[in-house]
Amino acid sequence: MNHDFDLFVIGGGSAGVRLARIAAGHGARVGIAEDRHWGGTCVNIGCVPKKLMVMAAEYGLGAADARGFGWDMRAVAHDWPGFIAAKDREIGRLNGAYTGLLERAGATIFNARARFLGPHTLMVGEQHVTADRIAIATGGQPLRPAIPGADLAIVSDDAFHLPARPEHVVMVGGGYIAVEFAGIFAGLGSKVDIVYRQPLPLRGFDPDLRAGLAEALAANGIGVHHGVEPVRIEAAGARRRLHLSNGHMIEADCVFFATGRAPNVAGLGLDKAGVTAGPGGAIPIDEDYRTNVPHIFALGDVTDRLNLTPVATAEGHALADTLFGNRPRRISLANVASAVFSIPPLATVGVTEDAAPDGAKVFVARFTPMRHTLSGRARKTMMKLIVDAETDQVIGAHMLGEDAAEIMQGLAVAITAGATKADFDRTIGIHPTAAEEFVTLRTETRRVNRGGESAKPRAAE
Repeated sequence: MNHDFDLFVIGGGSAGVRLARIAAGHGARVGIAEDRHWGGTCVNIGCVPKKLMVMAAEYGLGAADARGFGWDMRAVAHDWPGFIAAKDREIGRLNGAYTGLLERAGATIFNARARFLGPHTLMVGEQHVTADRIAIATGGQPLRPAIPGADLAIVSDDAFHLPARPEHVVMVGGGYIAVEFAGIFAGLGSKVDIVYRQPLPLRGFDPDLRAGLAEALAANGIGVHHGVEPVRIEAAGARRRLHLSNGHMIEADCVFFATGRAPNVAGLGLDKAGVTAGPGGAIPIDEDYRTNVPHIFALGDVTDRLNLTPVATAEGHALADTLFGNRPRRISLANVASAVFSIPPLATVGVTEDAAPDGAKVFVARFTPMRHTLSGRARKTMMKLIVDAETDQVIGAHMLGEDAAEIMQGLAVAITAGATKADFDRTIGIHPTAAEEFVTLRTETRRVNRGGESAKPRAAE
C-alpha cells in the first residue's frame, strides 16, 4: 500500500526529534507531530530550564561564599520575573533550533496532536495521514497523589511559569524533581520544607549518596520531614495547609507535588491500532522498540524503562539507523550515568553498594571541598568506588559535591570500557582537584557482606 509517509513520529521530544531527523536524513519520507513543546519536557519544562534555575540559585550562594575570599558582596533580592523572561527567551531559541533541524533534514512538521484511527492511519489535527511505520514518543507527565485538595498544589509543569517566587514552598516527594527544586527555591531565598515517605531521599540511589544528600538538604536550611505522607490540602486564603500522616500541618504559600510521572498516552487511541499498554500506561517493547504491533514502535519515557533524555535520544538514533540506515543496532542500558542537580549536585554510574556482588570492595572518601574551607559553608563532598573483588573491575562510582556530573561523565567512559582499580591507581591525578580523589583512593573502607550485616551508609566517614 502506498502510504503518505514511510515513518510518522508522534511526539516532538528528544526521542521523536532525533528519530525523525536521522530517518529523514537517511532518505525516508517522515512526518512528525507535536502539539505543545518542540524539544519535549527536557527542553521546555524539564532538565534545561531546571538547570538554569539551579545556576540562578547558586549565584546567590556564591555571593555569600565570596566573603570568605575577601570580596564584600551582598546578594540583593532575586529578580524572579526578569530571570523567568531570560529563561523563556533561551527556551524559545531552542524550540526554533529543534524545528529548524527537522526542516533542514526534510521532515514534514505538524503542529498538532496525533491519534490513531487504525493500525496505519492517524488523525493529525484535522488531517488524515497514513504511514508504513509509526513511532510513539509522547514522553511522560507529572502525577498528583489522590488526596483531597490535590488540585490546590502545583506540579513541575507549573513551576517554570510562576508569576512570582513563593516565599514558602513545601516540596512533596523524594525523587529528582523534589530535591532539585528544594535546592532551587532555598537558594533563591524561599523557606522550603520537603516531605517524603522514605527514610532517605532518592530511592534506588547508592545509600551513601542518599544519606549525604539528606545531610545537605538540612545544611541548606531546608526542613526535612521523612517517613510521612501527605493526607490532604486545604486553602487558607491565598495560602495552603498541607496535613501529614503524622498529624502535623505545614502552612505555606505553595505546595509542590513531585510525586512521580506517568507515560503520556491519554487520547492516543492505542486501542484503535491494537497497541497494548501496561496498567500505568507504559507501552511494552522488545529490544528493537517494537510494540505488540510489529510496524508500530515506542521509545523514550512513554516506555517507562530508563527515563533519561540521553537514553531517549540514543534510542531514536538507533531506531532510525535500524529502519532506514542499513545499520541495524541496539543501545545498551548498562552503565548509563546520571546526575541529580541538587545543591550540591550528585552523579552516579554503575552499580550501587546495595546491588554489588558479595565481597565487592568499597572505597569511600568524604571531605570538605577546598572552596568551603574558606567560605565556611557546611558542605561535604562524598566520593565512592565499588570494585569487583574477583576481576578488579570498577563497577560503580558515585559522587556528591560540586562538579559531580562533569566528573562522572569521564568516569562513565572508564567504567563502560571495563577499567580496573589498578587502572585508576596508576592514573596520575590533577592537583588540586576533587576529581583526583577517584585515582588516589587506596584504603578499602569495607566489603559488601551479603551473609552478614547489610551494607549501611557511612555518612560520618
